[in-house]
Amino acid sequence: MLDPNSELWEIFTRKEEYSPIKLDKHDRFNYAASKYRNSFKPVVSEFLLSEGINVVYPDNKKFAVCLTHDIDDIYPPLSHILSSFLYCLKSFDYNSFMPQILWKIKGNDHSPYLNFKEIMNIEQKYDAKSSFYFITAKEDPVRFRYDIEEIGHELGNIVDNECEVGLHGGYYTYNSLQSMKEEKKRLEKTLGKDVIGYRNHYLRFKIPDTWELLVKAGFKYDTTLGYDDMIGFRNGMCHPFNPYNLNSQEAIDILEIPLIIMDGALFSITRSLNEAFESCKKLIDTAEKYNGVITLLWHNAPFSWPIRKNWKLLYEKILKYCYDKNAWMTSGEEIYKWWTKECKLQIYPS
Repeated sequence: MLDPNSELWEIFTRKEEYSPIKLDKHDRFNYAASKYRNSFKPVVSEFLLSEGINVVYPDNKKFAVCLTHDIDDIYPPLSHILSSFLYCLKSFDYNSFMPQILWKIKGNDHSPYLNFKEIMNIEQKYDAKSSFYFITAKEDPVRFRYDIEEIGHELGNIVDNECEVGLHGGYYTYNSLQSMKEEKKRLEKTLGKDVIGYRNHYLRFKIPDTWELLVKAGFKYDTTLGYDDMIGFRNGMCHPFNPYNLNSQEAIDILEIPLIIMDGALFSITRSLNEAFESCKKLIDTAEKYNGVITLLWHNAPFSWPIRKNWKLLYEKILKYCYDKNAWMTSGEEIYKWWTKECKLQIYPS
């Protein structure tokens, strides 16, 4: 469907990332380094729909929202506790600070960052469910994160609420097949079921290598492909797709559900809650226009971190906005199952 000699093909395959001129300190390719500067326009999806592609969703929903949460921490680190103390001291809001410290007295089970039920309750108000990606890596450049075995009951509760548990690959995992397999096995052992979804920590990713490794490790979908320094459509797609390896000239047998809006990236480019919401609405309206899937990443910490209370408020505003538009709001696992069964985009040249 796409001309392999066209600019759209280069955008879709992320050709410029095969030999990047500049990477950031985490070896990521950022929006700032890209020559394609319109991340708010899904040019590839736009073209595919103009060629007659028809995308359908359950119950005749016009578009879908893939809700995801990266669980970087389950206990507030010292930096969060200190920032919360200073913020609450300044605002005289001592009640909001207390959960940040009382868990150290009451025990780990009382950590405010074990807030998955709260997140699911918010989503259930809007007939939505989501994916939670947990870390099982032992190494991290910033701090030790957590032992997944300590919260097996929390994982079970997530699954019991018809949400998904996936793997949040460690900082060093994106280019290590052995690490992917080990981390996946550890999570599955704790969870008691197979894990099919993946997103890498810090959004570290190497095209096309990471995709190929994920296939070998047994994952069915990935949702890492998004920018750390910008929101929008990294490869011009507002639809899930099978990536294409320009080296082997073959499609890769994994579904990419591209990441469109990450909380940190969003608030790094906007100056207020209202501005952030307006930016989100533009992308949501675009996904609706093209019958697309818009993927949100909201970390769990902002739901219980006083200094990030606007992030929590915005998340619920987005859910309501999408609910009022009659969107299908669901997990990456459900998107994968539907897409691979019902939706086949003809993207590659014959």
